Amino acid sequence: MVEPHPQVVDPRHPLVVRLRELCLRFPEAVEVEAWGRPTFRAGKKIFAFAGASMDAPLTMVFKPDPEDAPALRQDVRVFSPPYFGPSGWLAIELDSGSDWAELAELVDASYRQVALVRQVRALDAAPVVR
Repeated sequence: MVEPHPQVVDPRHPLVVRLRELCLRFPEAVEVEAWGRPTFRAGKKIFAFAGASMDAPLTMVFKPDPEDAPALRQDVRVFSPPYFGPSGWLAIELDSGSDWAELAELVDASYRQVALVRQVRALDAAPVVR
């Protein structure tokens, strides 16, 4: 029998709740628990999740716009998360001083990287309220 993955981050933590509210505003977005953390998906594809690692649980992992990735990698708040980092994903810490408008832009770019054409059309037709 396979052991369940240990919980990386408390899904009820206020910062995770706020991330959830942000992510689930996107067309057809759903939350799925995977690897002990909440993941947010456009259909079956992940566009963001909480908990980069056991050592960095209060973080958001996202897939950056390729044009923005080099500048994001220069930001001291941003790091390459285990497992996902080699595929181009990045992570940023969540704390009481987080700029949620900036996080919303990162989530938007990440969603657009993985969403289906119809989902992006729906997003563009009725932009997410931040």
